[in-house]
Amino acid sequence: MASKTTNPFTFLQQVRAETAKVTWPSRRETMISTVMVLVFALVAMIFFFTADIAMGYAIEWILGLGH
Repeated sequence: MASKTTNPFTFLQQVRAETAKVTWPSRRETMISTVMVLVFALVAMIFFFTADIAMGYAIEWILGLGH
């Protein structure tokens, strides 16, 4: 299997050409996405914390460990 090699200069030109084709998000879009991720992470944290506490109480009640 023959490998095709390119010199570093050509490679960098190709990288720049491909990077120019990318549609980058605006600052506003980036901020909105960041806030959405943080809000969903907070919601997930609250859900799993509540589920953990509820299951802990349920297991204590089932096993009769609570007084």
